[in-house]
Amino acid sequence: MQEKKINLKEREMPTRWYNVMPDIPNGVEPPLDPETRQPAGPEKLAPIFPMGLLEQEMSDKRWIDIPREIQEIYHIWRPSPLVRANNLEKALGTKAKIFFKYEGVSPSGSHKTNSAVAQAYYNKQEGVKRLSTETGAGQWGSALSFATHKFGLECKVYMVRVSFEQKPYRKSMMNTYGAEIVASPSSDTNTGRRIIEEFPDTAGSLGIAISEAVEDAASREDTKYALGSVLNHVILHQSIIGLEAKKQMEIAGEYPDVLIGCCGGGSNFAGLATPFLTDKLEGKKLKMIGVEPASCPTLTRGLLAYDFGDVARTTPLLYMYTLGHDFIPPGIHAGGLRYHGMSPIISALVREKIIEPTSVHQLECFESGVLFARTEGIIPAPETCHAIRAAIIEATRDKDDPKTILFNFSGHGLLDLSSYDKFHAGQLQNYDYPEEDIIAATRNLPRV
Repeated sequence: MQEKKINLKEREMPTRWYNVMPDIPNGVEPPLDPETRQPAGPEKLAPIFPMGLLEQEMSDKRWIDIPREIQEIYHIWRPSPLVRANNLEKALGTKAKIFFKYEGVSPSGSHKTNSAVAQAYYNKQEGVKRLSTETGAGQWGSALSFATHKFGLECKVYMVRVSFEQKPYRKSMMNTYGAEIVASPSSDTNTGRRIIEEFPDTAGSLGIAISEAVEDAASREDTKYALGSVLNHVILHQSIIGLEAKKQMEIAGEYPDVLIGCCGGGSNFAGLATPFLTDKLEGKKLKMIGVEPASCPTLTRGLLAYDFGDVARTTPLLYMYTLGHDFIPPGIHAGGLRYHGMSPIISALVREKIIEPTSVHQLECFESGVLFARTEGIIPAPETCHAIRAAIIEATRDKDDPKTILFNFSGHGLLDLSSYDKFHAGQLQNYDYPEEDIIAATRNLPRV
């Protein structure tokens, strides 16, 4: 009988991260200084990021060593298991093989902890005392709260207001790790006060929360800013997911025909997919699917253009698929996927037609999540439900040509049960973002 879980020993955990940047066909456009429209060097970002992370952000090295201190903390939960979802396969009546990389075993319950630990470490190395950040659903805020506690740093989290109200136990987790959390927009920053005055009933957005966190970091000498997705160094840290998964698939005697991950800013999908990129470029037949909400269709309906990463236009300009920095998404329960832009790395891979983007609706995702919980026993986060939905679609697409499918189970949903309550009560609905609203949101893209 084939083993359901494939586990690596701690000594088999990768000791280097993989940097995909040198292997992307036609490269990635550089970030631009918003004032000069010229490529932004490290000195532009130094006020809010430590130099160790800026070196990784701009590195052309394929492999970067994972410091021993980070490895030791990783060993609390890594290597994470690779699991065969054979009960789900039976329920679907499919001959496809479905595997998932289970990142919900981390202390914060998601993949976010992989980068949070690394970012806290490099800030600590350079004498930083405090980190500010934003969080959507609360997974990143929880992860950074854990990581900053491990390295003795203070942490201030600006949590998107709609999630702040939807997910009270995420706040409890962050408080347990010693972080300070406020709903965004907040009265703690100039940006927050301006938005509250102009839009007092706003549900908030990641773009607003980023503006607040960046303003916080720029206003204090003891503080730097930490971001949970989008940027190159975050995707670098997440590559440990795919590096482990490749080893585990080899042990299982399998290789995926299809790779799937949900996409908000791009970190968890890229973490699984990028270590497989060179195989695909060398001719391996491999379908890579990035799944996003139909209500926040960055890759499927956005524009590939330079844009700000935040509402207040304080960040460098990133060349990415975007719905416009003014975009305010509907209050769907997959809060980690409600971001207007996509990682420049993911955007470049979509541009090159290496990644196939798709969008799915909220209700079908929750239906898939419930099926997964009832068959495999793990309740997935609303974000992860998007990947599960895509996996089910692929597994049932062609009965005469069954595929081997690997998806990233980016986080468990044990702190998202209020969302499941609303789903079971019939209180959730689908959102199709109107085309006229997308046109309006992209009208103010910067001229480059």
